[in-house]
Amino acid sequence: MPRIIITGASSGFGQAIAARFLDEGWDVVATMRTPSGEGLPESDRLHILPLDVTNADSIATAVAEAGQIDALVNNAGVGMLNVLEGSEIAKARELFETNVLGAMAMTQAVLPSMRARRSGVVVNVSSSVTLKPLPALAIYSASKAALNAFTASFALEVEQFGIRASVVLPGSAPETAFGRNAMARMGMDVPEPYAEFVQSQLQALRASTENTTAEDVANVVWRAVTDADSPMIMPAGADAETLFRQARDLSA
Repeated sequence: MPRIIITGASSGFGQAIAARFLDEGWDVVATMRTPSGEGLPESDRLHILPLDVTNADSIATAVAEAGQIDALVNNAGVGMLNVLEGSEIAKARELFETNVLGAMAMTQAVLPSMRARRSGVVVNVSSSVTLKPLPALAIYSASKAALNAFTASFALEVEQFGIRASVVLPGSAPETAFGRNAMARMGMDVPEPYAEFVQSQLQALRASTENTTAEDVANVVWRAVTDADSPMIMPAGADAETLFRQARDLSA
């Protein structure tokens, strides 16, 4: 029975991904900073482990306890919604530790066993903000663009060993905990000269009729893991698909 390990599985995308793979008969290792089975289906194939992707010892312990891993989904992430002038660089470093270096460290940890078996899949959950520049998201977008670039280069390195890597680009997901928290934070601590501009951007975002559900992301991750012919970069959600088409048309 194949086994998948998912980071950031306590809610939102990660939780939906875990549920989808359980439904499909996989062994699922759902990891989170504070272990809890709340919101996840009861199953003897579900294994919940504590994990802090910014801590090397935590990563080593979780990967050792997880056993043989056939697929890794790097979903753990944090957001930052502010203009650059109002952002703390210390907070930006923390964000990159999770969104970029955490994914790199997790991938590095599972790679030796995948390479030895000449089989494995790594899926990195990025964001559609990398398809279109948006204000008040410069630091967050930079972290996700870095994750995209990492995935593309890493995929070339490990293709020779039968390992695949891909990136999923979710759109805006206001109904997830991440999305609700992001909306609540938007406009907070923004420097006064930018306040009116940021509020107008927030109103436009809230007025959008297209968005992404956690199930949209779970479905695309399922395809990325199980379909060897799937594209390396895939949007998830109606709004992400629109942005992806627009970006593709502009580059054609």
